[in-house]
Amino acid sequence: MADRSHYEELARQIGAMGALKRGVARLLPAECPSGSAAVLALLDRYGEMRTSRLADLLAVDVSVTSRHVAHVAERGWIERSPDPDDGRSRILRLTPAGVAQLDDLGRRTTDLFAHYLKDWSDDDVGRLNALLARLRESVGDCRTARTPT
Repeated sequence: MADRSHYEELARQIGAMGALKRGVARLLPAECPSGSAAVLALLDRYGEMRTSRLADLLAVDVSVTSRHVAHVAERGWIERSPDPDDGRSRILRLTPAGVAQLDDLGRRTTDLFAHYLKDWSDDDVGRLNALLARLRESVGDCRTARTPT
């Protein structure tokens, strides 16, 4: 087990990641704020789903999710169709325009990191990716993670 001071520094570094995430979000196009980008990314990753499932994945209230869904639907990035199993619910799915928007966001984000990490070696970036993946695996899903007792 690492020294406690290492965990304290890790907590500070992870806290600073929030600022990094907000900085990346500010570089997104105005018509696609971070909530909208998250909707597109989750639909791309998990496929079509109900709004309630999307709210669970976003870890926000259904009312907040509904606003994000309305925003991306108005732009033609997703379509909402009746759920064949429950006519009161809607199934959300990406449209080709949504896939194109998500691709654009991915390019922008990749270019941003390439710019800021241009003096990093491939090995350093690979090591960072591996360690972040390991951290996510150890911590688990933030929606279900519990504080150790």
